[in-house]
Formats: sequence, C-alpha cells, structure tokens
Amino acid sequence: MHSPALPGVQVPADRWELLLPHRERIHRLARSRLSGDQEAEDCAQEALIRAATFRDLDESRVGPFLTTVTLRLCTDIHRRDERARRLLRGPWAEVMASPEELICAAQEEAWALEQVDRLAGREHQVIVARLNGISTREFASRRGISLKAAESAFTKARARLRRWYEEALAG
Repeated sequence: MHSPALPGVQVPADRWELLLPHRERIHRLARSRLSGDQEAEDCAQEALIRAATFRDLDESRVGPFLTTVTLRLCTDIHRRDERARRLLRGPWAEVMASPEELICAAQEEAWALEQVDRLAGREHQVIVARLNGISTREFASRRGISLKAAESAFTKARARLRRWYEEALAG
C-alpha cells in the first residue's frame, strides 16, 4: 500500500493496521503534555509516521515504541518553544516585574519578529528555522547546502538583526 502522507514511501497495510489502534492513546498522551490540540494532533501523527516508516519496528513492542516517540516529540516541541522564547527576550527579562515592563517586553518581542520578517532569502529562512528549533546543521541538510553556507547565513542574519536593534536604540 502506498501511503498518501508519505509520497514515494511504501508502508505495508498491515503496518498501519498494527499502529492505528494506538492513535487515540498517543493523541491523549500528547494532549496531556502540550498546550494546543493542533500541536497534540501533529505530534501523534508524526509518531505514527515515524513508527510506520521505522524499518526495524518490533511488532510486539509497538505500544511502548509509540509512547517513547510521542514523549520525545513532546520534549522536542517544548525545547523548540523555549528556544524561541529565549531568543526573543533579552537578558533583562528575568528581572522584570511591573505590568509596564511586561508590556514593553512584549512590544520588543513583536518588534524583533518584524525585523526577522525584513530579512531576505537564506538569512530569513535560517533564522525562522532556528526559531522553530531546527539546528543549523539540519537546516543545511534539508536545503541541500553546505553547513558552512548555513552557518554563514545565520551569522550574517544575527549581525544584521543586532545592527538594526542598535540603530533602533540609538534613533
């Protein structure tokens, strides 16, 4: 059987029959650990796809395998979100307490995201990838470019963002 979710990847029908009975359980598991229903759904789907395409899947341990994959995906999502929060807030964020300061911090974060949108081409792509928790190495691999090219784009993007930030503070 040819899987519509994975063009070009052959997944036997009996593999799906083995996995689909676990779908609701892993969806509940993901929902209990993630903030949004869509994130939980995406996580459960990703776990099923990874299990379906895992060549050495032990059919007697499908349940524990799916549980482990789901929990690790949830952890990856939490890490990605935390990296994005850390990237967007400055070192001053830890000492803020007043509502005014929190409003200012939110405005700075919104401004920073607007600046990311000003970036063009590969610089924009690599910064967005990093905000989504994708390493520079993985970005390079996905784009079919050298690691050096990806690192260079990331370094240039960070320098440009830093310069825009300094210009905004001075102006």
